[in-house]
Amino acid sequence: MAEHKIVARDLSMEFQALDETGHAERVPVLEGFDLQVREGEFLSILGPSGCGKSTFMNILAGLAHKTGGDLLVDGKPLQGINRNQGVVFQGYALLPWRTVLDNIAVGLEIRGVGKAQRLETAREYLELVGLNGFASRYPHELSGGMRQRVAIARSLAYNPDVLLMDEPFAALDAQTRETLQSELLRIWGTHKKTIVFITHSLDEAIFLSDRVAVMTQRPGRIKEIFDIDLPRPRQPELRNTQAFVHYRQRAWEALRDEVADIAREPAAAVPHQNWQSIATLGGYRIGV
Repeated sequence: MAEHKIVARDLSMEFQALDETGHAERVPVLEGFDLQVREGEFLSILGPSGCGKSTFMNILAGLAHKTGGDLLVDGKPLQGINRNQGVVFQGYALLPWRTVLDNIAVGLEIRGVGKAQRLETAREYLELVGLNGFASRYPHELSGGMRQRVAIARSLAYNPDVLLMDEPFAALDAQTRETLQSELLRIWGTHKKTIVFITHSLDEAIFLSDRVAVMTQRPGRIKEIFDIDLPRPRQPELRNTQAFVHYRQRAWEALRDEVADIAREPAAAVPHQNWQSIATLGGYRIGV
């Protein structure tokens, strides 16, 4: 078994964009990006808007290609989409014509699992995320929080080693968001998947994580990584403790200068790709 589940070494990524005169220019998004993710840990990545957090996640998911450097999973170079990784996006990426149960089962279906087995597995994960009684509903009949539970269940159903989560709770109201944070920790405590979690929220990163990595402004790299030495299981009241406030302050001190620098600089044009319209299920892509 590799010492680290994921290793990024001197990773770089750049786009070609048009400047104000219509000429192509190189826009570096990641540069000198180094990160090691341990087996079974919950690691969150914080960074200013546009720093390349989601770009790194897309490279790790196999939805984008690095320009340079090395990216290893289980000690081997990542080649395309890794079937042992599940992805949860902010935008749910559920198939609107499928029921909740069939959405959870779709990754297993793509992998060729028989109908009886995949529906049995889907029901297990439906129960795990607390949606018993909603198996025959469709996505439009669910709240945002319930849709995200379905997305999490779908990603877990084919038993990936790694769960990649790109701001999965960002669009939810504060109460639902905190509820799903606790639910996610409950599920993670049961299955101990390796989780890489992207967020803009300092409190969310601290509450969920074993470690927090803070990125610089674009071109993004890892500025600082620190352990979150708080007891588990994590309870909501933990947010009110002095220890929690200490970690929040530490994260903000690492992030503050990066945010201030961005405010002083003009924005660079970076081509937009609607990654959330592509679901990676069981190692395959489905446009939704």
